[in-house]
Amino acid sequence: MALYTIGDTHLSLGSRKPMDVFGGAWTGYIEKLSRGLSVLRSEDTLVIAGDISWGMSLEESTTDFAWLNALPGRKILMKGNHDYWWNTVAKMTRFFADHGFDSLQILHNNCHLYGDIALCGTRGWFYEEEKEGQSQKVFHRELMRLETSLKSAGEREKLCFLHYPPCYTGYRCDPILDLLEKYQVKACYYGHLHGASHRLALQGIRGGVDYHLVSADYLNFCPEKILE
Repeated sequence: MALYTIGDTHLSLGSRKPMDVFGGAWTGYIEKLSRGLSVLRSEDTLVIAGDISWGMSLEESTTDFAWLNALPGRKILMKGNHDYWWNTVAKMTRFFADHGFDSLQILHNNCHLYGDIALCGTRGWFYEEEKEGQSQKVFHRELMRLETSLKSAGEREKLCFLHYPPCYTGYRCDPILDLLEKYQVKACYYGHLHGASHRLALQGIRGGVDYHLVSADYLNFCPEKILE
């Protein structure tokens, strides 16, 4: 049994937004993901840290969900800034059940367990949102969701998964960092950063939390193994 994570799969099997158009590392990325994710076994768990599918609705993302569901093991999905298909947990859970996607689970206002370890998380917040003048209500909602997820873990050891990086060269989201430290999160895994932005990611231990960038192109489309 192993725990893996990867972010930003940007699947587009049922829509017209293939990441191949960006060239470079993204050329042939579906095949690269297929090879990278071939390490999964039926007893494994994979957490996908947002930007999962380019589909604009659950229906448009059906082919992408089917592709993920066919992979061995449990897949835990969380929201990224490009997951326009995202809906209420009840509607997503019902949609997965109706389509037989029995290996897909949602991380949202909750936590999932990997043995005795709690897998927590939410989309998070990033400076890009502030530049766009987004309502602070959205930011506070993300903080509430993160704390709800962390609280639901109780006294268990906690790993946290975010889509947006909570720290970045020249930027710190102190309210999120404070929550991770308050709840004694062991490690935090995040995505969103691509290409030249990789070099600006802040990684390693800060405030007792071990931070890791897990964007698919940063990992060369191979999931990062967290635990065996």
